[in-house]
Amino acid sequence: MPAEQSTVIDAQVPGQRGGRREFQLPTPSPRLRAAAASATVWYLRLIAVFNVIAVMSLPFRKEVQEHNDGKLFTARHVHAHVHHAGKFFTPYLATAGLVSAAAAIFLALVMRRRKRAAWVVNMLLAGPLFVLYVLALTQHPFSGHVFNWVSTALTGLFVAALLIGRREFNAIGDPSSPKLALAVGVGGVLVTGGLGTLLVHATNKLHHAPVLEELAYTLLRGISVGPLADRVDSVHAPRWVDIIINVLLAGVFCLVLYACFRSPRGRRLLTDEDEEKLRALLDKHGARDSLGYFALRRDKAAIFSPTGKAAVTYRVVGAVSLASGDPIGDPEAWPGAIDAWLSEARRHAWTPAVMGASEEAGTIYARHGLDALELGDEAIVDIADFTLEGRAMRVVRQAHNRVKRAGYTVRVRRHEDIPEEEMNRLVQRADDWRDGATERGFSMALGRLGDPGDGRCVMLECRDANDEPRALLSFVPWGEHGLSLDLMRRDRDSENGLMEYMVVELLVQAKELGIQRVSLNFAMFRAVFERGARLGAGPVLRLWRSVLTFFSRWWQIESLYRANAKYRPVWEPRFLLFAKSSDIPRIGLASARAEGFLELPGMGGKS
Repeated sequence: MPAEQSTVIDAQVPGQRGGRREFQLPTPSPRLRAAAASATVWYLRLIAVFNVIAVMSLPFRKEVQEHNDGKLFTARHVHAHVHHAGKFFTPYLATAGLVSAAAAIFLALVMRRRKRAAWVVNMLLAGPLFVLYVLALTQHPFSGHVFNWVSTALTGLFVAALLIGRREFNAIGDPSSPKLALAVGVGGVLVTGGLGTLLVHATNKLHHAPVLEELAYTLLRGISVGPLADRVDSVHAPRWVDIIINVLLAGVFCLVLYACFRSPRGRRLLTDEDEEKLRALLDKHGARDSLGYFALRRDKAAIFSPTGKAAVTYRVVGAVSLASGDPIGDPEAWPGAIDAWLSEARRHAWTPAVMGASEEAGTIYARHGLDALELGDEAIVDIADFTLEGRAMRVVRQAHNRVKRAGYTVRVRRHEDIPEEEMNRLVQRADDWRDGATERGFSMALGRLGDPGDGRCVMLECRDANDEPRALLSFVPWGEHGLSLDLMRRDRDSENGLMEYMVVELLVQAKELGIQRVSLNFAMFRAVFERGARLGAGPVLRLWRSVLTFFSRWWQIESLYRANAKYRPVWEPRFLLFAKSSDIPRIGLASARAEGFLELPGMGGKS
C-alpha cells in the first residue's frame, strides 16, 4: 500500500445505522522516510570504521599483553582468557572482523543507492538478531550488563530506521546476481578456507591438531580476529596468520557482495526497431544537433518519450547511465524522454550523466534536477564565412598549398557511392592506420565504418602523387545541409599537414555537395586556453591553464584546440550533466571507459 494512502477501518457508529468511521494509521512523511534511510547508511559506515579499528588494535594489544605477562601461550591459557562472548553481545555487524567491515561498507554503498535487495538483507540479518537480543535480556546472565542493553538499543534503532524508510529502497537488482553471488561465495570459501587451513596447520604451535578443528579455527578467524576462535583449544596460530585469514575471507566476501548487489549491466542495446524510429526522428529533427547521428551507435540503448516524438540514447558503464549529446526528436517532447530515462536510472540504481549536451539541452536537463559543468567547445565552420584569404589564414593556406604541390589529391564521395569492394579496402586501411588496438569514441564517434545503413555519410580519400592512399576522413550527416566529423586516419609516413589539406578541400568543395556547415573536433577546456593566455588573466586561471598544458604532453588537449582554431570556427559549448557533485569521479571513470581511453582488465572498456 502506498505510504501516502491511509488505512481505513470500518466500524459501526453507535446510534447510527450503517455509519462508518475512518481511523487513519500514521504513516511516515517523505522527509522522515528519507532521514531514516540516511540513518541506516550512516550506522553501517560507523560500524565499518569500528570493525576496522578493532581489527587493527585487538591483535597487537593482545600480543603486547602476552609479552608483558611473560607467559607461554598454552591451550589452558587460551581457555582462561576466553572473552565473555557468552555474556556480552555487540550491536548489529559489530564483530571486530574485516568480513563484517566489508559487509558494512558494501551494504552502506548499496543502501545509499536505495537497492531493495540490500534492505531485505539487512532486515533478514538485523531483525532476528534484535528479537534474539530482546529474548536474551530476559535471562539473568545477560540482563546484568549495561553493554548488552546498549547493543540491543542500537540494533533496535537500526531495525526501526529500516522499517520507517523501507519505501525509499525501491531500486531493483540484476536477476542473475543471486546465482553469481552463490557461485562466487562457494568457490571463494573453498579456496580461501583450504589455503587458510594449510597456513594454520603449518604454523600451529600445538601439534597433532585434528584437521576439522583447524578448519573450524580458520572459518572462525574469517569472521573475527577477536577471541571468538580461541575456543578451539587445539590450535594456537600466530596473530599475523589470523589477520591474513581474515583479510582473505574479507576479500571473498567483498566479491560476493559485489556479485549480489551489482546493478543491472544494461545489456539491452539498440534494436532494429529502435534504430528505425531514431532514423525517422533524425530525418525530421536531425539538423538541431551535430551529434545527433551518433545516437545510432549500436552499443547504446534508446528510451523514448510517451509520445514517441523524442528519445534519449545511453549506455550503462560501471553502474553509470551515460547519455550523450542532446535528446533526439522534437524539443517539446524532450522532457518526457528525459523523465523516462531518469526513472529508468533510479529503478536500476544507475548514476545518471550526460556527455556533450548543448546549452539548449543542458537547460532542459537542469530543470530535471541535473547540474551542469562546461566540458569544452565544439568547432563549427560556417561555409558561407569560410575563406583562405587574409593573414589569419596564412598558416592553413601555406600548409594546403605545400601538400597540393607535393601531388596529393582528395576525392569526396558519399558512402553509398563507393563500391562495396572499394569500401572494404578503405575500411582495412582505416584499421591499419589506427593508433592502438582500441576503437575510441562514444559521444562523438559512430564506431563503425562502411555499414550499409550509413550511406549518407561522406568519405574523403587522400592519395599521393603515386596514387597510393595516404589518409581518409569520414563525416556523418548533420541534417540535410551539415556534416559532423566522425573518423580521422592517416598513414604515419605521409606529408605533414595532410589533415589540414583534406579539411580545407572539403570546406572548399562543400557548396557543391549542398553542405552549409561542418562540425570538426571537440576542444576540451578550450575557454581555459584562450582566456588563460590573455593579458590580465587571474592566477587561478593561469594555474589551471598550466596544469592542462602539462597534461597535454600525453593527451591532445591544447593541440586539438589549436588545430581547430586554425579554421576560425564558431565555438559551441558542450556540457557535462550530473545529479550530484560526488558522482563526478565515477562519471569521469565511466566516460573514460566508454570513450576507449581507459580499459579495465577483462572488461575491454564495455560494461
